[in-house]
Amino acid sequence: MHFTILLFVSLFCGWILAQDEGDPPGTEIFNETQSCFPDMCNLLKDFGGLREKLKTVEARLKESENQLCELKSKERTMVVFSAAAGGGNKAIGPFSTDKTLIYRKVITNIGNAYNQVTGIFAAPVKGIYYFTFHHHAGGTNIVSLSLMKNNEVVVMNYDHRTTADGADNGGNAVFLQLQQGDHVYVRLDANSHVWGNDVITTFSGFLVNEV
Repeated sequence: MHFTILLFVSLFCGWILAQDEGDPPGTEIFNETQSCFPDMCNLLKDFGGLREKLKTVEARLKESENQLCELKSKERTMVVFSAAAGGGNKAIGPFSTDKTLIYRKVITNIGNAYNQVTGIFAAPVKGIYYFTFHHHAGGTNIVSLSLMKNNEVVVMNYDHRTTADGADNGGNAVFLQLQQGDHVYVRLDANSHVWGNDVITTFSGFLVNEV
């Protein structure tokens, strides 16, 4: 009885030492099974099979972890805003110089990228954005609105002065590729005007996709 236990311990220890010496997987099992009893051979084979299964499980877990990290890093940043000029049906302008048109009535501002005090949208992330602006105005003065990216005119909306048309409506829209921190705003050009209201003369935008 003592001899059998001693033999088992010796074989098991020999198997462990063979692993520590850096033999290729399965080599230690093959070597030990050359001179062991049938039951011991089966036991060592079971140990070897279990070890390989554990390696497979570990590899799959690592792969799943990497996939989760990748998905997390690609979580979409939501940026959406809409604002109206406000002002209670009163004319804004005309002014002798260009003015940033401030849309004080915020309707939606997910991501807090639009500033209702300055009228400026600041891109929180690099990406493709969509912007649109609309106006309502009287026909007695021109309307000249410019959508600005930093200090650059991107698109405009313009309407001539006329005595035959009591009111004018118009708008424009554009896709922009922005860097983080870029500013987008609507400029009310010199000597032009719009009507302020909580539901007309609006400025909106949203992040289409991060790039």
